[in-house]
Amino acid sequence: MLGIKIIIYSFIFLSCSLIGILVSKKYINRVNELKEFKNALNLFKTKIRYTYEPIPDIFKEISENVNSNISEVFKNAANKMDILAAGDAWNLALKIDTLNINDEDRNVLKNLSKLLGKTDLQGQINQIEMTSDYIEEQIQKAEKERSKSERMYRTLGMIIGMAIVIILV
Repeated sequence: MLGIKIIIYSFIFLSCSLIGILVSKKYINRVNELKEFKNALNLFKTKIRYTYEPIPDIFKEISENVNSNISEVFKNAANKMDILAAGDAWNLALKIDTLNINDEDRNVLKNLSKLLGKTDLQGQINQIEMTSDYIEEQIQKAEKERSKSERMYRTLGMIIGMAIVIILV
């Protein structure tokens, strides 16, 4: 009987700790995704400046060169550009739920859609650079939030697990 209680208490403690770790991972993933977006936008700027390829083709190529969720955004945007304007397709693509970015980050990324496909080459490059600068600010904010919240949630998960075990004992 004592062995079963120890196993149950250990399971409760470990599952609460795991939940804390998973919540803290959200902050790490947000920083990583913002950095991936910045790299993707730099690639986009370079491609648009030197290759003169159409935006959907560039987006498809970017989706093959970046990781996971970011890849899906660029792939969805490229596919939707067949029937929608580039800016509208970009905004729709940003609405996928699997991204770890917050609403403020989405709004910064939506700024790209204002002139996407509507202006000349230099206008689009300027818009990409401006969005990239805003993303850099978001990365710095996300780093601060990550350093503050990551450790807190991990510790909180363990403390809650211990509290539940203590209450049950």
